[in-house]
Amino acid sequence: MSELESGPDALGDCIIDTAIDVAQDSGWYDFRLHIVAQRLGAPLEAVLIRFRDADAIADAWFARALRAMLREPTPDFDSLLPSERVGVVLMRWFDAQSAHRRAVGSMIGAKLHPSHPHHWAPMIFSLSRLIHWGLEAARLDARGLSRQAEEVGLTLLFLRVLGLWLNDASPRQERTRDFLGRNLGWMDRLPRRDPFVSRASG
Repeated sequence: MSELESGPDALGDCIIDTAIDVAQDSGWYDFRLHIVAQRLGAPLEAVLIRFRDADAIADAWFARALRAMLREPTPDFDSLLPSERVGVVLMRWFDAQSAHRRAVGSMIGAKLHPSHPHHWAPMIFSLSRLIHWGLEAARLDARGLSRQAEEVGLTLLFLRVLGLWLNDASPRQERTRDFLGRNLGWMDRLPRRDPFVSRASG
């Protein structure tokens, strides 16, 4: 069972937090688990019991961001345009990690390193999962070709925004928010079924 499904215990949370703090200084490629254990005053075995390796800690960190993306929306959320709902949802993912952009960028870079091909395929699946959950959190209900357009278009846009966000030092990440706002309008033009029409009446 993954950390997303079960949730790490208190020490697991401390390991994740400490690992991110260490990576802010060292970068993820030069990150070492024994330093995390030393900072926590815990045996290295305690880290292994909870995380098989550093990559598992990175996955647990991104699972946190995913959970932040899925939190319950405000009461007026359903009245927003599809593009606005997607913008809100994606910014939850970015906001949850904004204080640790350097570590996040280093994590992604380590996963993409030429010597780590075993991480490439899982990254593709993780990206697909993130986009699908983002569409669920935005409560979008397109079908057929429209749904495919949402998935492909949002994946490509997310990758562009990710590169911008990693270098966004503006207050409240305004550059990232503005870029999303300018590039999500196409989602409002996709055909959608009326959520208030029951299947039976269709």
